[in-house]
Amino acid sequence: MRIGYEAKRAFLNTTGLGNYSRGVIGMMASNYPENEYYLYTPKIKANKQFEFLSQITQVQTKTPKSDYFTALWRSRGVVFDLKHDGIELYHGLSHELPIGISDSGIKSVVTIHDLIFMRFPQYFGLVSRKIYAAKIKYACKHADRIIAVSEKTKADLVQLLKVHPEMIEVLYQGCDDSFRVKQSAAKVAEVRSKYKLPPNYILNVGTIEPRKNLLLLTKALLYLPKDTQLVVVGKKGKYFELVNKYVVEHRLTEQVLFLDSVAFADLPAIYQQAQLFVYPSRYEGFGIPILEALVSGVPAIGAKGSCLEEAGGPDSLYCDPDDETDLTEKIRLVLDNEDLRRKMISKGLEYSHRFEEPKLAAQMMNLYNKILHA
Repeated sequence: MRIGYEAKRAFLNTTGLGNYSRGVIGMMASNYPENEYYLYTPKIKANKQFEFLSQITQVQTKTPKSDYFTALWRSRGVVFDLKHDGIELYHGLSHELPIGISDSGIKSVVTIHDLIFMRFPQYFGLVSRKIYAAKIKYACKHADRIIAVSEKTKADLVQLLKVHPEMIEVLYQGCDDSFRVKQSAAKVAEVRSKYKLPPNYILNVGTIEPRKNLLLLTKALLYLPKDTQLVVVGKKGKYFELVNKYVVEHRLTEQVLFLDSVAFADLPAIYQQAQLFVYPSRYEGFGIPILEALVSGVPAIGAKGSCLEEAGGPDSLYCDPDDETDLTEKIRLVLDNEDLRRKMISKGLEYSHRFEEPKLAAQMMNLYNKILHA
């Protein structure tokens, strides 16, 4: 089978959508090496995190012949290359498909990660919302099948865009296998020293933006013992100023460590040294950081209201995203009860097995075959 992927974010994005794209390409190529995989990207940016893509023998990377009008190539012109390359199935990995794909004779599937721009429009500019809406509506209308990364995203597609539920397949995503590998004592010591990590800490990972709701966690910190430490790993947006103002005004600066330039290779060691992972995000498409915590052997607390219960499973804890008292009580519950903490770790690891790569790859290949033979 010749499979084509929209791979812009696989080569240009180091976080969520990029990780998903690389994860899908990597797991399909490694689990089904008999197929040929073509990656279509407007350009390639050098990054050690992406090097493995060019080292997979079954993978070919395709870029436009000209450096001009690359956006037009990606949104429309790429269809000619897909036909020339004999692509049988094209997978839009992040919300969009090229114009004309449904008239090309090439089967297609698109992954929709979330409709946050519709649920929380205040977090997006008007132009961005219009562009997102146009691309997603077009993709959903013209795709042979739609992948939702969670039941919550599927429900949003049905409710907000009136997509027929039978068109949607829920296929969960996994996280990088490096989080499952127990880090060596030497690596742990190196990372602890490099980032000046405290001996014990609560961990939060994610871009510091309003939707991620980090302020709730800092408010909870005020009611926890004074020796409670919080490590925050994430890019600082404008929302950081609000969070940091609260930290300074409430004399929490000695308890909070912000890290915004963490190497991906160091993340597993940072996770595995944490006492507890807290992710009070108001809304997610899936919530990969929760899964990263579970496979790292760290108990997790998420927020109610979106899909984090799907990522964290029945034995993680969940709080009201607007109630710091609720979050404080749940943090105390985990930190003060070692038996509960151990149970959450054990049950979390058990739950995480459903997101292992071979299982996810088999589900994806079953869908590909279903589309091709429909």
